[in-house]
Amino acid sequence: MTNHRKNLLQELEELRGTKIICYIGADRQSISTRVAPDIIPVFYKHLVSLGPVKKLDLFLFTKGGDVLTALRLVDLIYEFTDQFSILVPYKAYSAGTLIALGASEIVMNRTGELSPIDPNVTSIFNPQDPLNSTARLPVSVEDIYSFFSVTKNLGIVNEEAMVQVFLRLLDSVQPLAIGSLYRSYLLIKDVAKKLLIRHLDTNFEEQKINDIVEKLTKKYFSHNYLIGRKEALESLKLPIIYSSGLLESKIWSLYETYEAYLDLDKPYSPELSADQDGHFMVSCGVIESLHLADEYIFKGVLEKDSSDTIRNVNILEQGWLRMDGDVQTKSRQW
Repeated sequence: MTNHRKNLLQELEELRGTKIICYIGADRQSISTRVAPDIIPVFYKHLVSLGPVKKLDLFLFTKGGDVLTALRLVDLIYEFTDQFSILVPYKAYSAGTLIALGASEIVMNRTGELSPIDPNVTSIFNPQDPLNSTARLPVSVEDIYSFFSVTKNLGIVNEEAMVQVFLRLLDSVQPLAIGSLYRSYLLIKDVAKKLLIRHLDTNFEEQKINDIVEKLTKKYFSHNYLIGRKEALESLKLPIIYSSGLLESKIWSLYETYEAYLDLDKPYSPELSADQDGHFMVSCGVIESLHLADEYIFKGVLEKDSSDTIRNVNILEQGWLRMDGDVQTKSRQW
């Protein structure tokens, strides 16, 4: 961790009166890090290092990932604190939004964004991509839901007609693909409810919990819909805290250090960072607390022909790596 980022993190901890863990998953073109099970042991080491604390903040930037990892991470965090908050400088999409649902407060900058949590499933049973014979088209809940909504709006409501509509759907989408999508949909709803129950009383707020889950899984018409803090507070009724003044400035400044370090706003081209032998190394994710730092590292080599034209990019190693001393400063070198 650079001294500048360490100072910003320390100042933010003092301003918030909490301990903070930062989780940044790069979303660069051609290289990214998703919420996945391998973050759990990394987070555990940071949480053990911090020890049980009264309040803990997670500084979060991610475009999403594994649903069950989101639940597991929140459960793990609550083993070390009773008051868990999320800091959202910018993107906390999909599984990132699920993680936020488990927090008792969500501190959002004006640039902060959440997203729907509806499943978008791609499997071997999905329709084939007409532009790529080896690829499958994703199927989303919105697609299936909207398909049947259109038929009802056209007045097709009797049972026999609906059966024919369903059979036409099966001409394009295999039954197993629809089954997989529905199972994922039920899983996400269940996970979202479990996360909200962490800080909402089901005896008094069961309807609120159901409304939040229903909106996030079905009421938005695109998985790419972006939810700002005003909508998250007023429409979804989430426990949103508006950051402002010095707090907003510190949150954004800390985010900018990660944006610059990981080149979040730039596509990645391994040929530009490779050495003369074609070896390259790049960091595309960070989990940091004040005294510990881990990065997700890709190591690879460019395969070239006799004319020095790149034929292939081979990834030799990837995973989370503890950064100590000067190692971090070498993360873009072989």
